[in-house]
Amino acid sequence: MKIYRALSELPGVFGPTVATIGNFDGVHRGHQWVMAEVIARAKELSATSLAITLDPHPARVLRPETSTLALITPLEEKLALLAATGIDATLVLPFDPAFSKWTARDFAVRILRDGAHVIEVHEGEDFRFGHNAQAGIDSLAQLGMELGFAVKTYFPQNFRGAPVSSSRIRALIGAGEVSHARALLGAPFTILSTPAPGRGYGSKYTVPTINLAPYAELLPANGVYITTMVINQEIFEAVTNIGNRPTFGADSFTVESHLLNFHPIVLDESTPIRLTFLKRLRPEIRWPNPEALRAQIGLDVTRARRYFTLCKLTR
Repeated sequence: MKIYRALSELPGVFGPTVATIGNFDGVHRGHQWVMAEVIARAKELSATSLAITLDPHPARVLRPETSTLALITPLEEKLALLAATGIDATLVLPFDPAFSKWTARDFAVRILRDGAHVIEVHEGEDFRFGHNAQAGIDSLAQLGMELGFAVKTYFPQNFRGAPVSSSRIRALIGAGEVSHARALLGAPFTILSTPAPGRGYGSKYTVPTINLAPYAELLPANGVYITTMVINQEIFEAVTNIGNRPTFGADSFTVESHLLNFHPIVLDESTPIRLTFLKRLRPEIRWPNPEALRAQIGLDVTRARRYFTLCKLTR
């Protein structure tokens, strides 16, 4: 997938394109469905399939003092997921206060017609664009008739009686319902991080517990989860605790993973780590003493080992 990080990066001979526009947070099943349609249609028309997205998320620019939006997928992870759909190219438009003042017509003329040479746009029925989100899908269709591109409208996909959406998935993950979120995402929820600084990580790491560096985006609710952790391209089965370690009275938030099939590994504070959440075991609990906590951790580990054994058997 080709990535263009500004309108000015698009080649002068770029086009024609079949495009879809959105934040695509999580690149969930609904996004994947539209991408597949865009790709198929572009092949029919001998055009380039194109995703157009914004960075940073508009909420962080328009409401910086009140926005608490945490993303399912930061930009680089989102781009990797978009590439996995098979789309030809993605245009990342830098979103700032000046860009937010563009009218719907500005957007359609400067980006869709003149920049990306769009011949067809595929969008959800709730699509909004232009200054103060002034325009919707009907306005896009009207501009398309004037400027020379067609518009195909999609209604949301439903799962368990409710639409598949990024906001719904964020709410599920925030509530710890990672299994339900997995069904909507089409893959387990995953975060990319590094080991926490100041933990004594050296060239050879020999302790089976790894704390992650502070993570600014979406995390599941405090609790204990069955997870996998990828380090140096090796997959470790793990039990991960998210929370403030209330049993020890410490007001110190951590994401701490205990690796079940651990062996000494090469690891330092810059080593990339991919942590994938498979199932929630329990909420965070304040135990009466460390001994009770250790006993519960033993039960958590037993349940996790059983889970991984069943996964291997059903494979």
